[in-house]
Amino acid sequence: MTTDKSETISFKVDAELMAALAGVANRSEFIRSALLAALRNACPLCNGSGILRPQQRHPWDEFAASHPRAECERCHARVFTCEGRPVDHACRPRPRARSRA
Repeated sequence: MTTDKSETISFKVDAELMAALAGVANRSEFIRSALLAALRNACPLCNGSGILRPQQRHPWDEFAASHPRAECERCHARVFTCEGRPVDHACRPRPRARSRA
């Protein structure tokens, strides 16, 4: 039989953050959801630190040189390009696969 072992994590917040959280009905669930969302969206290279280690820098420079960033003409987001075309992102519909008749 497995048991769900939860752990408690506590942290200090400043007055501004506490005031912002004051109106949240279920602060624990809100914070849990916010943390999971942030972790899912962390940079895969730096893991959210914002700093690349020296051994990560060379592969990143090579990738960035062959996939320059550009501004999306629709939503103005900064997106990577591949072979001169913006990669798929939220505002760009994916091309439909042609059905074989």
